[in-house]
Amino acid sequence: MTAIQKTSAGVPLSRGGRRGQGSGGTARVMPARTRAGVIVLNTLLAVMGVFTVFPFIWMVLSAFKTNAEIASLDQSFFPREWTMVNFESIQTKLDFFRLFANSVFLSVAITVIGVYTSLLGGFVFAKYRFRGRGFFFGVILSTMMVTWAVVIIPRYTMFRGVGLVDNYASIIVPAAISAFGIFMMRQSMDAIPDEVLEAARIDGASEVYIFHRIVAPMSINAISALAIFQFLWAWEDYLWPYLMISTQSKQVLAVGLTTFNGQYSTDYGGLFAATTISILPVLVVYLIFQRRFIAGAASAAVKG
Repeated sequence: MTAIQKTSAGVPLSRGGRRGQGSGGTARVMPARTRAGVIVLNTLLAVMGVFTVFPFIWMVLSAFKTNAEIASLDQSFFPREWTMVNFESIQTKLDFFRLFANSVFLSVAITVIGVYTSLLGGFVFAKYRFRGRGFFFGVILSTMMVTWAVVIIPRYTMFRGVGLVDNYASIIVPAAISAFGIFMMRQSMDAIPDEVLEAARIDGASEVYIFHRIVAPMSINAISALAIFQFLWAWEDYLWPYLMISTQSKQVLAVGLTTFNGQYSTDYGGLFAATTISILPVLVVYLIFQRRFIAGAASAAVKG
C-alpha cells in the first residue's frame, strides 16, 4: 500500500485515509447559504457607505459652485462652472485661518492633556489595589450619566466667578479629565499582566518609569482610539466656546462658521468651502491612528 492514497475523485488522502489538509490539501468550500449571506451583507454595507459618503462628496463639489448654481432649482452633481471664489472669500469674510489655528491649538491641547490624564487614571484604577477603589471608579462613571446641559449653567457661573471668561483655560480645563477616557483606559489596561509590572519593580524600576516606559507603550492601541474621540469632540464643540469666548479673534472655527448664515440669506458657497477645509484635520488624525483605532476600541470593550 502506498503512503498516500487517492479517492476515486483523485483527491489526496493522508495516511489515516482523511483528506489532506494544509499545503497539500484542498481549500474548504464555503457553503452556499454562508456565501449568499456574505454577499447580502457586503451589499448592504456598500449601500450604507454610499448614503454616508454622498453628502460629503456633494458638499465638497458644491464648494466649487457659485451661490446662484447652488440655489438653482436645476441642480447638477458636478459644478457647471468650476470656481475658486468661495475659497478666496472665506478669509476676508471670516478671518478663516485665524479661527482654524485657534481650533487646532485647542483641539490638540485638549487631546494631549485628556489622553494623558485618562491614561494615568486608568493605570491607577487597573493596577493598584486600595480601599474605596470600586466606589471612586463608580463615582467617575456616574458623571457620564449626567446630561451635559444640566451642568452648563453652574459651570459657566463658576468660571465667570474666577475670571476665566474669554480665556482658553475655560475651554481646556473642563475637558482635561474625561470619565469616558478613564473607563476606556482602565478596561484596556486590565489585559496587561501584573507579572510584567512586578518584574519591573523587582528590577528596581520606579512607578513613573513603569507608567511611561511599560504601560503606556502597551496601551498604544487604546491611546490611538481615545485620541481620535477626544480630537473629534474638541474640534466639533460649539456651545461651550460660544458661551465662554467673546473676542472674535479668539473664537473657534465651529462658532465662526455661523457667520455665513445671515438674517435674510446664507452664503452657501462660502459655508461649503469653509466646512470642506474644516474636516481636513479630522481626516488627518483618523488616517494617522486608523490602524490602531479598531484594536483600541475592541480592547476597551472586552475586558482581559
